[in-house]
Amino acid sequence: MVGPKYSRPSAPVAPTFKEAPADAQATDGWRMAHPADQTPRGAWWEIYGDQQLDALEKQIEPANQTLKIAEANFRQARAAIGYSRSFEAPTVGVGPSISAVRDSAHQPYFSTALANNGGGDMTLPAEASWEIDLWGRIRRGVTAAREQAQASAADEASVRLSLHADLALDYFELRSADAQKRLLDDTVQAYSKALQLTENRYHGGVDPKAVVDQARTQLQDAQVLDSDVMVARAQYEHAIAILIGKPPATFSLPPMPLNTSGPNLPPAPVVLPSELLERRPDIAAAERRMAAANEQIGIAQAAYYPTLSLSALAGFQGTSALNWLNWPSRFWAVGPGLSDTLFDAGRRHASKQMAEAGYDATVATYRQTTLSAFQEVEDNLAVLKILSTESHQQRTATSAAEETLHLFQNRYEGGVDTYLQVVTSQTTALNNERNDIDIRRRELDASVLLIKAIGGNWTTAQLPKV
Repeated sequence: MVGPKYSRPSAPVAPTFKEAPADAQATDGWRMAHPADQTPRGAWWEIYGDQQLDALEKQIEPANQTLKIAEANFRQARAAIGYSRSFEAPTVGVGPSISAVRDSAHQPYFSTALANNGGGDMTLPAEASWEIDLWGRIRRGVTAAREQAQASAADEASVRLSLHADLALDYFELRSADAQKRLLDDTVQAYSKALQLTENRYHGGVDPKAVVDQARTQLQDAQVLDSDVMVARAQYEHAIAILIGKPPATFSLPPMPLNTSGPNLPPAPVVLPSELLERRPDIAAAERRMAAANEQIGIAQAAYYPTLSLSALAGFQGTSALNWLNWPSRFWAVGPGLSDTLFDAGRRHASKQMAEAGYDATVATYRQTTLSAFQEVEDNLAVLKILSTESHQQRTATSAAEETLHLFQNRYEGGVDTYLQVVTSQTTALNNERNDIDIRRRELDASVLLIKAIGGNWTTAQLPKV
């Protein structure tokens, strides 16, 4: 076989992730991912312990149309292997024909004495041809098709991973919107009572009309936020419906507010950077396409060498149905053929240059995909680490804001402070409570994205042996 032998090029890999905890085993919320660990291997989303999420995730694979496209692409790529492999065997065909021919007596340079009333020609040939793969062109074509099929299988795994992650993200966004809705419903109710209090004090001559206007404005602002949050909820519900292959009009989820004071996030799996190359399906797909591109260089190189073919022809030929299939009517021919291109004005050279440039592009794509994977892991490790601290800070701030609001409400009712202090403390408390929900949502999103960034439960061992 002529051409370069494939060897996977190096990729920029660091010994550890910068944002990972120093001791992943001993730090709460982290643990190393190993083949024998307790993380659910097939359904990674089960670590969140949400039965509704589990039920939705199970509906993706049988119904999602994007995944069906990826599956069909893999079947097409796998069928291409059989097509390429067929060139390794001889091609056999038949071409029976029946004809009657009469030569014209007036054709140029033709003796009229040879003219006749026509003759029959009945032929039943069987022909076989076989190209001897001297230089590996056919074998490299089969190998390239096999590697493209594995790349397509990795693409399918990447699509499946993305769809499951997108569903988890949309689900947590929807539950966050439900939590915001519950908070704003409670806020509207509390502001309505505050407005009633200010109106009573106004009618009693205690407060001026401006205080009532402030309370009414505060209530109306909360009502606007309460209505607006339903826009995002509806969009996330529709997105979930599409992911599980249902029309949005036939799908709905009951409100399920996110619990900001619930248990900590499940332990997030952490891997070494070198292991990431084996766990990410998009990296595996880029590596397989790189191997296929290497085979194209060998195919282009083989074009410089002669092509050797074996051909055989056998059958029966007669002038009528009576003598067509008689033993004396048999004929056959067999022999090798050698062909080579002596001059093509640089066509083969250009083809090889194109193949080499294509391979260089796949190498750069592979390395860039690897770098992007490292970035995704580092980003989400940093987000989880920072949000863990921010979450504690926010809970403390929320408690302080609620205590301040309670204090100013009592002082206002006792006539010590103006209602402006109550309005300010209400706004601060609401913002802090909404931040509590938002930080919890961001933690869950980062957790899902981290699992996606390390490839979920996938490894290159799952590539089909096509």
